[in-house]
Amino acid sequence: MKKFNITVNGNAYEVEIEEVKAAAPVAAAAPKAAPAAAPAPKAAPAAAAPAAGDNTVTAPMPGKIVKLVASVGQAVNAGDVLLILEAMKMQNEITAPAAGTVKSFAVNAGDSVKPGQTMVVIG
Repeated sequence: MKKFNITVNGNAYEVEIEEVKAAAPVAAAAPKAAPAAAPAPKAAPAAAAPAAGDNTVTAPMPGKIVKLVASVGQAVNAGDVLLILEAMKMQNEITAPAAGTVKSFAVNAGDSVKPGQTMVVIG
């Protein structure tokens, strides 16, 4: 055991550290047959290409889609909740920027999004 005195933010601490020696190497096991390939992940639905006059709602921050509140074809007003985005352990309501009809969702519940990624198209 080795003892050290450490100062963190003006507070002095006495710590003991135990040196651990590396264990003897273990013989490698015989290689196994390659596992079956995992199924391909489900792709997010393709969003309709925004036409002139359409509003796209993009992710303001990285996070995970918790729930789609609105549905395709639903009429929404400015400020209506479209989906719930969880970021940094907080659930954020993503709202419609303008009135219109939800044309498509480019994400599903459970998907991770990056900042600026298109999530909803409103026409």
